[in-house]
Amino acid sequence: MKVYIFGIIIAATLVLNACTTAAVPEAPKADLREVVNSPDVTLVDVRVAEQYAEGTAKNAINIPLAEIQNNAESLKGKKVVVFCNKGIQADEAVQILKKNGVEVYDGTSWKNVKAIQDENHQKNNNK
Repeated sequence: MKVYIFGIIIAATLVLNACTTAAVPEAPKADLREVVNSPDVTLVDVRVAEQYAEGTAKNAINIPLAEIQNNAESLKGKKVVVFCNKGIQADEAVQILKKNGVEVYDGTSWKNVKAIQDENHQKNNNK
């Protein structure tokens, strides 16, 4: 009986090891600062319209998370950065847009994206 159990353990180990695949390295992540400041970027605030109206990043458009799936097609072919208040809704928007073939980046919060814009503006003014 011990030999039988030992044989099953060895067979299971061989099968499990044979099924593993080599890890595919992820593509290097783009520098969010470069993407946000790119002239061809589309900034998308995924918060509700009332929050968007209270403040957002410069040149951002508002597509609430509840509407992001219906607008995915219009974002294809564009470089898109999504953001919200704390990043939770942005994470969901990233997943939805990726599934729809959109080149999308997670900007986390609107304050983060705005800070990147302000940093770039200040750097350009100091040249």
